Amino acid sequence: MHHDLSASLAFPSEPIVFVDLETTGATFGVDRITEIGIVEAGPSGVSQWTSLVNPQKPIPAFVQQLTGITDAMVRDAPTFEQLASGLLDRLNGRLFVAHNAHFDHGFLKGEFRRMGLRFAPDVLCTVQLSRAVYPAESRHGLDALVERHMLVPSARHRALADADLLWQFWQHLHRANAPDVMRAHLDRVTRRFQLAAHIDEDTIEQIAAGCGVYMFYGDDDAPLYAGRSVRLRQRVRSHLVGPRRSAKDLRLAALVRRLEWRGTGGEIGALLAEAQWIASARPAHNRAPKSRPGDVRGAPWPYAGAIAIEERDAASGQRAWHVIDNWCYLGTASALGQAGALHASADSPAFELSTYRILSERIARGLAVTPLGCGTLASTV
Repeated sequence: MHHDLSASLAFPSEPIVFVDLETTGATFGVDRITEIGIVEAGPSGVSQWTSLVNPQKPIPAFVQQLTGITDAMVRDAPTFEQLASGLLDRLNGRLFVAHNAHFDHGFLKGEFRRMGLRFAPDVLCTVQLSRAVYPAESRHGLDALVERHMLVPSARHRALADADLLWQFWQHLHRANAPDVMRAHLDRVTRRFQLAAHIDEDTIEQIAAGCGVYMFYGDDDAPLYAGRSVRLRQRVRSHLVGPRRSAKDLRLAALVRRLEWRGTGGEIGALLAEAQWIASARPAHNRAPKSRPGDVRGAPWPYAGAIAIEERDAASGQRAWHVIDNWCYLGTASALGQAGALHASADSPAFELSTYRILSERIARGLAVTPLGCGTLASTV
């Protein structure tokens, strides 16, 4: 769900939650939540919710002094596990707004994950929003916002009071800026974690950062689009999120239901795998390859048998061997021995024009290859 963030000054058309946490410290996975405060704004108005949380560990003295939350105060408070179900209902489907949102979102995501619950809202950081709207200002902490915009704190370093300051800041921004200006700022700084259908930020983070290929699938698992990149994770994300997407990307993202990807160990591997994937799956949004001057269908193969082309991925440092025989790409292996096995298990290779196009010039210019078969693995140039 994408939220119409600037539909109305006080009451957005979709509910938004302004969230603040107090914790025993700043380390994910080690420290725990001691208090949660939420201000929800939506079509029906504004509501508030807060609870102390038993962190099931001592609160350091300096944190007790900063927040005023003591061990005695949280001793009889509910644990996060006891609050989790109701809290998830309260937050799910709403834009998550917080100051230094990486902190609050990260803590909640970690707590929910410990219980086997998925938490992936769209996230808006008010520090980033303040920087976008007021680029000439150097300070964007909550105290600076209170001073600069005359916000009215009911307390400081308590969760609900700080969440209410964010709601006050939101209202100030919408009073001070035209709706189209605010919409542009909000679109630019909002992180979309639910990107397309069942693809979310967690899915994207699992994609290799370096060279590879990807395929988007639509309804009924129909292939939509295959692509390649030397920065695979970044390229896939760029299709699905961000204000600078092309009209083509926007149309495509609306159709995507799932994706597949493969690391290829290098740019040549990505070119080979993409071409073969397009030829075999015929994705609806890829252009059919056109004939070019210089295409030689059935061109003679310049080697006695199969070869392997070695590449090293600059992002991961991993090596890969691409196996080719008779201008036919047989696949990629992570070790030279596996490349030989890949060749041995392959069917009789059939000439592929796309592989010929990708490799013929490179081979003519002296691309280093390793012959496979006949018990020899000697490098030739």
